[in-house]
Amino acid sequence: MDKYQTLVGRILLAHIFLLSGITKISGYAGTQGYMESVGVPGMLLPLVILLEIGGALALIVGWQTRLAAWALAAFSVVAAIIFHSNFADQMQSILFMKNLAMAGGLLVLAAHGAGGLSLDKR
Repeated sequence: MDKYQTLVGRILLAHIFLLSGITKISGYAGTQGYMESVGVPGMLLPLVILLEIGGALALIVGWQTRLAAWALAAFSVVAAIIFHSNFADQMQSILFMKNLAMAGGLLVLAAHGAGGLSLDKR
């Protein structure tokens, strides 16, 4: 049963990054503009997209799971600080906490690995 729970957990953690990366592709110019408006160079967007989509797919199939989880956890914390640290805005506070919660789940995954239903286990 644990291997199925871990698989579902990986998928649930990964889906937000996968969808976010895909959305950034379809709204590339807007995302790049938003990044630049908060002082993040827009030229980093391809790396962000690669990390979100590639990291999500790695989590889903359980390949290099610990590395992908660490990278996405670090990304989540950095994104929280840069994009969601306006605590006067309740929505930004919620998004900040959401990012920290995702980082927490990813760190647990990094510590315990992908589980039995993964490429890492093969």
